[in-house]
Amino acid sequence: MITISDAGLSDIKTIQKITNITWPITYGEILTKEQLDYMLALFYSDEALTKQIENKEQLFYLISDSESTIGFIGIEHNYNNEAVTKIHKIYLLPETQGKGYGKTVFESIEKMALENNSKNLLLNVNRFNTALNFYKKLGFEIKETVDIEIGNGYLMEDYVMGKKL
Repeated sequence: MITISDAGLSDIKTIQKITNITWPITYGEILTKEQLDYMLALFYSDEALTKQIENKEQLFYLISDSESTIGFIGIEHNYNNEAVTKIHKIYLLPETQGKGYGKTVFESIEKMALENNSKNLLLNVNRFNTALNFYKKLGFEIKETVDIEIGNGYLMEDYVMGKKL
């Protein structure tokens, strides 16, 4: 059984630890090491996470099993002032994958979204990320293809995926 609990400033190191484990595995064959390092610093530095948490740009939650913290999510309700919950971040440790945890986490996100009057879920996924097939199995559909400039000459080459609730 897993639990999902609010995360705050005191959880930044835990979020960074999970990111530093999952990102090289998730993106190691998709991005160069230089881009990976750049993006980790851009999105997951102490300063970046503090800003996101303090300004409530995203609501962070830790995902735990009976023994330890196994992942985290970052979501935003009322995305672009619409009835949409945007899933900005969802990462589970590699050893937990294939155990049904991801599906359970998405069910919890859907419940939170409905409680916040969202009618749709939205997420971005790298076009070469194997999670794309998992999202499709959960009912997400590709809405558009985007290239997002993030600086230093790097792009995030994503699909925007959506799911009606």
